[in-house]
Amino acid sequence: MIKRILIANRGEIAIRIMKTARKMGIETVAVRTAVEPNAMYLSLADVIFDNTDDATDIPVFLNIDKLIEIALKTNADAVHPGYGFLAENAYFADKCLDNKIEFIGPSPDAIYKMGNKTIARKIALASNIPMALGHEGNVSNEEEAVKIAEKIGYPVIIKAASGGGGRGMRIVRKSEDMEKMFIIASKEAEKAFNDPSVFIEKYIENPKHIEFQILGDKKGNIIHLGERECSIQRKHQKLLEEAPSGALDDKLRKEMGKIAIQIAQAVNYYSAGTVEFLLDSEKKFYFMEMNTRIQVEHPVTEIITGIDLIEQQIRIANGEELKLTQKDVKLEGWAIECRINAEDVQAGFAPDPGKIEKLSMPDDHYVRVDTGIQAGSAIVASYDSMIAKLIVKGKDRKDALLNCKKALDKVWIKGTKTTLPFFRMLVRHPKFQSGNFTTAFIEKDLEQYHYNSEYEEMLAAWLATKLFIEENLTEESINIDFRKSRDISPWLLNKRMNQF
Repeated sequence: MIKRILIANRGEIAIRIMKTARKMGIETVAVRTAVEPNAMYLSLADVIFDNTDDATDIPVFLNIDKLIEIALKTNADAVHPGYGFLAENAYFADKCLDNKIEFIGPSPDAIYKMGNKTIARKIALASNIPMALGHEGNVSNEEEAVKIAEKIGYPVIIKAASGGGGRGMRIVRKSEDMEKMFIIASKEAEKAFNDPSVFIEKYIENPKHIEFQILGDKKGNIIHLGERECSIQRKHQKLLEEAPSGALDDKLRKEMGKIAIQIAQAVNYYSAGTVEFLLDSEKKFYFMEMNTRIQVEHPVTEIITGIDLIEQQIRIANGEELKLTQKDVKLEGWAIECRINAEDVQAGFAPDPGKIEKLSMPDDHYVRVDTGIQAGSAIVASYDSMIAKLIVKGKDRKDALLNCKKALDKVWIKGTKTTLPFFRMLVRHPKFQSGNFTTAFIEKDLEQYHYNSEYEEMLAAWLATKLFIEENLTEESINIDFRKSRDISPWLLNKRMNQF
C-alpha cells in the first residue's frame, strides 16, 4: 500500500494532491526549488526535499534521474506527476517502476501510444473510432504536406505528433501558406516536445470541444464520468470549462461515452484519463486525442459527480478495483471553472509575471478555489502564469452562471494584470449565456476581451486609497485637531470616522 507520495510538481495541483493524500492518511513529499523557495505548496507537505542548491541546467520537475533520486532518498513509495512537466512521459513512468516506485497514472505503454498522436490515430482507426480525414503517419516535409492537404481538401490543420495543448498546431487554408505554417509548427513542436514530427488532418470549422473523463482500474474495468465543455479557448488554449455540456443530450452522451471507453480499452488503460472530441454543427463527433493524466479542469467533473479523482488515481495505483459501475455515475447540477492567470488580456493574453501583493477570493458555499498562490507569492516567468482556478456550482447552467458572475466580482488581486476582466465580460456575453458558442467564439464573436463596469474606476480608486491609508498613515498623522485646521483631507476624515 502507498504510504508516502513524492509530488513531482508544484503550485495548485501539488496542493490539490496533498489535500487528498492527507485525507487518506498518506504522507507527501514536496520539492523546494531555488525559483520558489517559499512557495505555498511547501506548507502542506509532510516532508520537504531542499533542492535549492541544484547546479544542473535541467529544472527539477523535468529531471527524471533527480526525481527518482529524491523519491528514493525520502522513502517515497509512489510518485504523482500532476499535470504538465513529466505527467505524460512514458520513460519517467517506466523509470519509476524500474525502481519499484509506483507511478500514479497509467502504464508507460498507454502513455506512449496515446501520447504519440500518429500512433493514437492508427489505434483509433483500427478500432473504427470516428476520426477526421487525415494522413496516417508523420509528414516528412513541406512538399509532402502540400500533396496530402490537396488530397484531403483545405482547410487542414498541422499538429505536433508528440504533444498537445495548442503547441505545434497551425491551420492552413491555402497551399501557398503551407510551407510557412509547416516550418512554424515543426519548430514549435521541437521546442515544446523535443520532437519536430507533425501530421495533418482535415480542419473542422467552428466545432465544439468536448472531452470525457475516464476512470479505469488494473482489473480491466473502465467507466466514464460524463463530459466537459471546453470550447472557450484562445489559440487552442483552454480558458474556461464547464460540466456537463449543453450541446449533449442523454443519447449523444451515452454514444460518445461508449466510444471514449472503447479507446481506453484499446490500450488497456487504467487511472484517470481524458478522451477529447470535436463536435460539429450536425452533432457528428470526431476523436481528437487522449490525455493520459489528470486535467487542469478536473474539478468541474468532481463537483457534478461527487467523485474525488485524485483519490481514485491513488486507489487504482494501489491495485484496488473500481467500486463504481457506469450505472453509479450520476451527473447532478452544473459547474464552471475560470482559469485566473497572471496575463494581460489587452496585450493578447501576454504573461504578466510579478509579485501578488493582495489576494482576496470569495468563500461562498457555491465556490471552490484551487490555488497555490497567496499574498506575497511571486508569479515567475519560468513556470505557468496560473494564480487560481475559480470553480462555481449551481443547480443548472443559468444558476451556475449567476453564481460565477457574483464570485468573479468578489475576486480582488493586486500586483499583476489578470484574466479577470475577460471572465467578467464573458459571463455577461449573450452568446456565451445562450450556450450557442464554438471554439471560434473568441476570434469571431468578441469585440473586446475585457469588461468595464461603470463603477470599476471608482472602485479601483477607493481600494487604492484604502490601501494607502492602511499602509502609510500612522495614528499620529490621523490624530488631527480638526478645530485648528481648515485644510482637512476628506480621506483622513473618512478614516477618522471609521468609514474604511
